[in-house]
Amino acid sequence: MPSLGRWWRVGLPEIVERIQKTLDKKDAVREETLRTTRDIIRLCGSAIKRMHSGDLEGAGKLLERVYSLMEELSKLRAEHPDIYYTGYVQTANQEYVEASLLWAYLSGKEMPSPDKLKVPAGDYALGMADFVGELRRVFLNLLIEEKIERARETYRLMEEIYAALMTLDYPKGLLNIKVKQDQVRKTVEKTLEDLTRAELNLRLRRRLEDVLSSFKKKENYP
Repeated sequence: MPSLGRWWRVGLPEIVERIQKTLDKKDAVREETLRTTRDIIRLCGSAIKRMHSGDLEGAGKLLERVYSLMEELSKLRAEHPDIYYTGYVQTANQEYVEASLLWAYLSGKEMPSPDKLKVPAGDYALGMADFVGELRRVFLNLLIEEKIERARETYRLMEEIYAALMTLDYPKGLLNIKVKQDQVRKTVEKTLEDLTRAELNLRLRRRLEDVLSSFKKKENYP
């Protein structure tokens, strides 16, 4: 039996070499994943801006590019799960869900599922919470355009999503959604205040218009 020191010296270089090769490969995958997630986040941000400016076609083309990146990213689940289930990948997944839900809503399309978007269920839920913030922007634009009924419909969707998110009561280690649930609640409450104020103002304006119209008729004004 060789001495303990001899046993270590014989096996150590080979073991360390294998470790280095494994980690070099994983580091390369990690760097590529970082680049991919940055591209996804950037493209989703650009798509959302286009959607709010009314360019749904342009936004759709950007999301098609993102989908191909998401397909590549999803392969990491089996090959490198330790890299896939990290914060930066999770953020990219959420951004894609947020942009995809907004595009589907504005385009009148069916709500895409987690499987269709190729994202984990937890990331989908977190992205859906972020989607409520984008719906508020849609809502405010509708108020500016005085499209109260459509604004009311958008608010109702926000309310439904909030109610659905509140059913997701899981430990933080499984789904860290409590902070976003609180944010959505505040967003929905503020939106209801804005909607109520807008409806009151509309009723008041219509009442004033009716009074003015009646006055003009009574006084025979043109």
